Amino acid sequence: MPEWLVLTLAMLAACTVVVVITLLRNRTASEDEDPSETPDVIEYMTMWIGVVYAIVLGLAIAGVWEARNVAQDQVRAEAQALHEITERVRVYPANVRDRIRADVNDYVGHVVHTEWKAMADTGKVTDRGTELLNRIRTDVTDYEPRTDFQAQAYQPLIDQVAAADQARTARADSTEPTMPGVVWFGLVVGAVVTVGMVLALQIRRTPRELILAGVFSALIAFLLFLIWDFDSPYGRGIAASAEPFINLFPDAKG
Repeated sequence: MPEWLVLTLAMLAACTVVVVITLLRNRTASEDEDPSETPDVIEYMTMWIGVVYAIVLGLAIAGVWEARNVAQDQVRAEAQALHEITERVRVYPANVRDRIRADVNDYVGHVVHTEWKAMADTGKVTDRGTELLNRIRTDVTDYEPRTDFQAQAYQPLIDQVAAADQARTARADSTEPTMPGVVWFGLVVGAVVTVGMVLALQIRRTPRELILAGVFSALIAFLLFLIWDFDSPYGRGIAASAEPFINLFPDAKG
């Protein structure tokens, strides 16, 4: 059974149970029962709906913010690993050193000027970027050290290539939105219910109440927009940036 169908049936079952129990209780209530002795149900429900929705919003914002920070850390780790490669190859012969550094610059330039836009538009990294990184790996692994000094630098270089590859893979896995559709469904429905409870309270048309109702609705919309914007770590306004690549490789060209 699909998850959305299970969710729909569970929600309908919960509503049905509450309505049936309420109707049965009203039929079996004694004639001398005074409903005015109990607290106002509308105010009680409004309070708890607001509290529950605030918790859900807080968790959603914290989740997408954490995903955005993780994505930025992945970019920083990838850029730092590539920078270490360009620095550690200084012990290699000039022709090998220059070739590796040129390939790293080509890869960084492609990531900054081409792949970053592709991640925002398609949610995927490019095949060309993978090809350029494989070229760096080939350059590093195929060189046979000729001195003890070069041999000591060989394994750390291999490790840095692996670290860059791992960071790139993590970056590729983070390009798509992180919030599941069912969570968005809950956030939107919760917003409708929360704002709808303001109408259920029958607010008067005084300027103060109208302003408060408008500001409250605008705040809900802003928080939902914030979640949506953070939900794509590389594709929207407040997204992870390519600044670590630019800072460490200012001469890289696309």
